[in-house]
Amino acid sequence: MASLSDIISAAEQRGEAQTLPYNGALLPAEAAEVLRKAPGACLVDVRTRAEWDYVGRIPGAVQIEWQRYPGGQLNPDFIAELKARVDPEALVMFICRSGARSHAAAAAAAAAAAAGYAQAFNVLEGFEGDKDRQGHRNTIGGWRAAGLPWVQS
Repeated sequence: MASLSDIISAAEQRGEAQTLPYNGALLPAEAAEVLRKAPGACLVDVRTRAEWDYVGRIPGAVQIEWQRYPGGQLNPDFIAELKARVDPEALVMFICRSGARSHAAAAAAAAAAAAGYAQAFNVLEGFEGDKDRQGHRNTIGGWRAAGLPWVQS
């Protein structure tokens, strides 16, 4: 696998190419490598409690709902919970089911001046990836399909 510097550089280049409001975008395998190589790096899983309980969890990830279950309302305490549980100096990666909610969470963390998260990244493809032709996830992209560590609740 590439060096930490190479991984971050590739993620930043993706971010620039997509004009993302945060530092960049990592593929799942790159995010796992960052966790191994960057002391203090943190993976924040922004899926719902139901997803953590019924779909699976990533060992060591900080779990903070971006949207509440049921109903899907935005978590009004997201930044406060993030600040209470994740060092603003840390390299922070956000992951959800497919990459959409984590994109919004990364943007919120990077944009909130009070939050102060200067190194915010989204994990592309998310935990489950995109749907295949049969409408199933976990076969096209994503943390699980990449064979990265996860546990069933």
